[in-house]
This record gives sequence, C-alpha cells and structure tokens, in this order.
Amino acid sequence: MNDLPAVIVAATICAYWFGVGVMIVRVKRHSRDIPILSPKQPLERVMGAIFVPVVALWILLPWIAQAGTRPLLAIPALAEQLPFYGACRWLAAIVAVLCLIATARCWARMGKDWRMAVAVDEKTNLITDGPFSRIRHPIYAFQILLMICTLAVAVAHVALMNVKARNEERHLLQTQPVDYSRYVQRTGRFFPRQS
Repeated sequence: MNDLPAVIVAATICAYWFGVGVMIVRVKRHSRDIPILSPKQPLERVMGAIFVPVVALWILLPWIAQAGTRPLLAIPALAEQLPFYGACRWLAAIVAVLCLIATARCWARMGKDWRMAVAVDEKTNLITDGPFSRIRHPIYAFQILLMICTLAVAVAHVALMNVKARNEERHLLQTQPVDYSRYVQRTGRFFPRQS
C-alpha cells in the first residue's frame, strides 16, 4: 500500500459506510424496522437491490486495487513527470475527507430523523436548518462528491495509462515499423478490435 492518496480515499469510503451503519443502528433504537433492510416502497426495494452491490463494490475495489506487491492501480513511473497527477490525487483525498466530515455534520443534525429509505409509516421532522438550509439533500451531494473523488483518482490513472500506451506505441512504431503497424491494424489498444 504505497499509494497514500488512494489509501486515504479508500479509508474515507469505508468510514463513510461505517457511519451509515452507525446511523442505521441509531435509528433502529427509535423505530421498528431497519430502513435499509425493509423499505416499504417498491421503488426503494428495487433501488436497494441495485444500491447494495454497487456500494459493496465501491468499498472493496480501492482495497483490491492496492492489494499485493504490485498494486493493480499503482502509480506508473510516468506519473513522476506529470506533477498535476499527484496533485489531483491528493486533492481528491482531501476533498473525500472533507465530504465525510460534512456528512457527519448532516447526520448529527438529522439525529433520530435520519432514514436510509423513505419512512412511509412514520412522521419525521422536516429539517431545514444547518447544512439543510441551502441544499435539500446535502448528504447525497457529499456522497456524489465522494464518488467523484474516487473517480478523479481513477480518471487520472486511466488518462495516464492512455498517454503511456500511446508513448509506447510511438516507440514501437519507430523501432519495428512494419511488424508493429500490422499488429496495430489487427488489435485494439485496450479492448479487442471487431473483425
């Protein structure tokens, strides 16, 4: 685990969803149902069936990428030549932590009124102050931003892999023009070419 920004983002994602778990337990003390496990609305049940596996992948993939002696998404050597790459990753890590802190503030403000799903059978308080005074769904906004931070790290990596692949291709075309040119015509850069 030599990629500290990615580790920070991954740990922040885990902390975020641990916080959601804490909120579920907290609400359970004041309610009959655990909101995530028993939504009343059909739409909420369908969304939950999709949402839970997506969240599980969102939590696991950064750790899988860091596993082993050669991490799957390790920063390539070419990144050292592009200072914006490292800065982008650190910025994403910092913003991710700030999103977690801001979300915790929202959770604290909502208290026992927080729900994971629409509470059809319950009357909850309308919260319009604090973080909710200017944004109706600040928790979702921070979750989206946290996902963007995760994606920013991934996008920077994908962009860098594209630059690296093109650089290698230029080199191979110069050193082996005929053979490599034929090879390029029958294969795709990252995905198989359609015949």
